Amino acid sequence: MKPTLSHHVLLAALVVAGATAVRADTSDVKTIEVVAVDKQGAHCADDPNCFNRYHPEIKPVVRARPGQHIVFETRDALDSDLALDSTADDLAAVDLNLVHPMTGPVYIEGAKRGDVVAVTLVDIEPDQYGYTVIVPGFGFLRDKFTEPFLANWRTDRISARSDQIPGVVIPFNGFMGSVGVLPGMPEVSKILARESQLGAVGGIALPPEPTGALPADICGPNGTDIANCLRTIPPRENGGNMDVKQMQVGTTLLLPCFIDGCGLFVGDVHYAQGDGEVSGTAIEMGAKVTVVTHVRKGQGEFIKVPHFEGGAQLKNLAPAEFCATTGIPLKAAGEIPPQHAYLDGERIGPLENMSEDLVVAARNALIELIDYMVREKGLTPEQAYVVASVAADLRIGQVVDVPNYIVSAIIPLTVFEGE
Repeated sequence: MKPTLSHHVLLAALVVAGATAVRADTSDVKTIEVVAVDKQGAHCADDPNCFNRYHPEIKPVVRARPGQHIVFETRDALDSDLALDSTADDLAAVDLNLVHPMTGPVYIEGAKRGDVVAVTLVDIEPDQYGYTVIVPGFGFLRDKFTEPFLANWRTDRISARSDQIPGVVIPFNGFMGSVGVLPGMPEVSKILARESQLGAVGGIALPPEPTGALPADICGPNGTDIANCLRTIPPRENGGNMDVKQMQVGTTLLLPCFIDGCGLFVGDVHYAQGDGEVSGTAIEMGAKVTVVTHVRKGQGEFIKVPHFEGGAQLKNLAPAEFCATTGIPLKAAGEIPPQHAYLDGERIGPLENMSEDLVVAARNALIELIDYMVREKGLTPEQAYVVASVAADLRIGQVVDVPNYIVSAIIPLTVFEGE
């Protein structure tokens, strides 16, 4: 029978009537289980899913099974109120006791002390604003850069630009500046003992500080165990503030578990960073971070510090065009680099040539690179220092040609518009 107009009308009516029951496209098909760790409130102190000290008794905020995607909403490293209209004068109000706000911890089901949790970075969704600062007294060249400086960046998934450093475009290479697991009490005791020993001889070691500490009921001024709450500034066996830019999307971080459930946390996400993070900060931002975990049973016997695995990520980070400077361990007679100030100044002071010293070599390579950017790119020293912090890589060349080890400082020329 030949279809009539009425047949076509009937067919159209059936399609319309059934439209709500038919999936229009693939968007409604879900194949991934997601566990969300949301950001709540304006600051870490307002957020039950946030903490800024390490202690094994910090309670997990959610549980996740291996294979589930965990989405962490994170805060910037300073837990700040900085914005696009902020200036260097606003840095005086930054409270360094609030560093670093971490999102979590997450209990990984099936993970026990002695296991390893494998954390694969799936995605980073950046905030639309980030910042880089020079804070007096902090940073690799803190003796040479003594005034505050702030670069505000407009960010997206492609690149970042700052009105404070015109003509510079930084590509998006996001990673978790801080990611780790909670230490157990044996690790806390060991860490506090060795850091106290270092501090006693004049080295830099930050003791527990209850002011601004979270969770307040454990680590704050009236907390139950304020003497055993570790600061988040240095990386340790539990990971934390490692600032390793090669831990990119697609790489897998291996962390030894020191408590049951591991206590996984994420924070301090970087939009981009050079190897070295030399000014003290990268492009700091909040972000939405997605990871997936798996448990490697019993591997804590062999993996006692963080390891990480990947594929083509190192190739993807390589610059297409670059300029590099080099440094060897030379200094002026009478100069004591700040990194060596806690050692015997009577022996170091008169020397012009240090022996097998990567710190002095790296300083010299960086100073040469800053001078290059000032001379060839028209930047101020402060601008060049910030560009180096977010885009330049310090690389060890060799550690055998005694006494002069060599370090290179490499800047991708593609960050300069017009190159």
